[in-house]
Order: sequence, then structure tokens, then C-alpha cells
Amino acid sequence: MPPSPKPNFVWFFSPVYLDVESFLILRQRILERPLALRGATPRFVIIDDTAGLDEQIRELAAFGDVRVLVPPFNLGHQRAIVYGLRTLADEIAEEDLIVTLDADGEDRPEDLPRLLAALEAPGARGLRQIVLAQRTKRRESPTFKVMYFFFKLFFRFLTGTVIRTGNFAAFRGWAARNVLFHPHFDLCYSSSWLSLNLPVTPVPCERGRRYAGRSRMNLVRLITHGIRMLMPFLDRIAIRALIGFSVTLGGATALALGLLARNLVAGQPLAEALSGRLGWALLTCGGLSFLALGNFVILFTLFSQSQGFSLRALDQRRERGDAKAA
Repeated sequence: MPPSPKPNFVWFFSPVYLDVESFLILRQRILERPLALRGATPRFVIIDDTAGLDEQIRELAAFGDVRVLVPPFNLGHQRAIVYGLRTLADEIAEEDLIVTLDADGEDRPEDLPRLLAALEAPGARGLRQIVLAQRTKRRESPTFKVMYFFFKLFFRFLTGTVIRTGNFAAFRGWAARNVLFHPHFDLCYSSSWLSLNLPVTPVPCERGRRYAGRSRMNLVRLITHGIRMLMPFLDRIAIRALIGFSVTLGGATALALGLLARNLVAGQPLAEALSGRLGWALLTCGGLSFLALGNFVILFTLFSQSQGFSLRALDQRRERGDAKAA
């Protein structure tokens, strides 16, 4: 694999929700590490997730290296990142470096050198390489840690994948111009990198401390975020559920036929057998079979639709590119 061309810019995309003070500290600490930028000029892109309600964020436009994007409504921190990347995709060169991170300081600038170095490490896939910060240590409350532990178990059970990443990621402009338009990113930013089987390199990173203010993540938003992280894995969840319901259908059918055959071999009249315990057993097995079959059909339909939607979106992206070139 030939080495990737030298980037002209390193773009930092951060969603900000009433957290300008933290971003100013983050920007300053990034600029204090010129070697981490690998010779590229830094550019900061702020996505105002208050949708224009934060008057303080307008002051950031005074910085020559800061650009503020204002979506029409609150998107949430992950979809705000996707909104920013898609909005500026045509302005970013394929060889440019892109870093996405939260503005509150929990994604540490100290880890930037290792993330960006992994993009050019031996074995990296050139412009297609994705580097994700893998959380090794979290400074959270005991309640959060317990909930997060069970969420990871639940996530692993449904998808077969361990999730230990967040918004902190590094990649080339090629991914922003091509991969970020996949419809999975409409649902969730962080888990979509894993759901698409891209060349991903995890880099262990400790989660930092918030610079200023307080977190506005409450229980409802946390649960919503967890559900969104599962959405890009709909195909894997559907396949696992289809296997489970198929086993249930086959087992219930086999059990019902076995019970019926046993009673008939014993010489019990069919009408008498159906009116007793065998009848209830057959009714239960039939109900389980019907439930399994119904869920099988629903999940198969959802799986088919999700795959078709993905291809449709990619076709639309290509058609827009052809029209622009013309």
C-alpha cells in the first residue's frame, strides 16, 4: 500500500451545546501541540446543537480558524457531527485529516498524536483507514458504570460486537466524501464505523475530565443514545433473531408432532387425546410456532428494506456526483 499523500489541513469537528467555554480550552490545547498536527493547518468546525439559540457561540466566528455551522434544529451530538461532515464534504480534500471529538475535554488532545500516527502506521489502508479511540478508563458514577456494563453485555448479545468507542475518531477526507453518506450514519455516528466492516484501528485512550460546566446527558438521553447505537446493526440483530425464531418454530413443531405420534402409538383415540393434556400441549406449541413465524416474516422484511435503502442512498449519492461533474 503506497503512503498517503501529505495533508494540507487537519479538520476538527465538534458539536457544541451550551459549552463554548470548554471548546475554547480544547482549541487552545490542540494548538499547543503543533507536532500532533503533522504539518497540516488546523481548521475547527463547530456544530451549534442549540440550533442558533446560544448567543455566545456566535463569538467563535471571530477566530480565523473556526467555522460555525447552525443546523435548523437540535440533532444530538452524534448526528450533529454527521451534519457537519456532510455539509463540508465537498470542501475537504481526500488526503486531508479529519478528527471528530467532543468539545468538553473528555476526548483528550493528548491522544491526538497516537490517533493521527495510526492513520499512517504500517498496514494502514491508505485513504480508507479509520482510527477510533477505544475507551480504557472512564470517570463516571457507580450507577453509570453498572448500567454501562449491562449495556455492553446486551449489545454483545444482540450484535456479536463489543462497543467501546465514541465520537473520538480520525480518518482521511476520503471517508467524509464517500463513507459518511451511508444511511447508517443517519442513525448513529460512532457505531456505524463498526457496522460497515471498514478497516478500523482501535487506539486505547483514557477518557478525560470535563474542562468546564456540567454534562447535560440525562437518563432519557442516555437510553436514547444506547438505542441509536444498536440501529446500524439491524441486519446482524435480524439475522440472530431469525435464527432464534427458526429454532423455536422447528422445536415447537417437532415437539407437537412427537406428542401426537406418542399418543397415537399408545392407542389413544385422536379425539380423546386432543381434548386432554395433549390438546393443550399442541395448542401451546402451535402458538409458539405462529409467534415465531410472524416474527420471522417481520424481521426478514425489515432486513430486506434496510439493505435496499442502503443501496438506494449510495445510488443517489453517485447520481448527484455525476450531475455535479456534468
